Amino acid sequence: MGKQATPFKVTLVRSLHGQLANIAASARGLGLRKIHQTVEVADTPENRGMIQTAVHLLKVEQAG
Repeated sequence: MGKQATPFKVTLVRSLHGQLANIAASARGLGLRKIHQTVEVADTPENRGMIQTAVHLLKVEQAG
């Protein structure tokens, strides 16, 4: 059995309005739609890339 990926808690703290399309798409790809919405996402290379793209709009914490 492999090591279980630790999930992240990601919160949208700034608006997507006026952002470049790829930044807004990354935040929406993480499941974030509204300001102050929090989602839990798995620690995968794909999710890390989306977080890195929109990091200036997000608050990221280790979950659990």
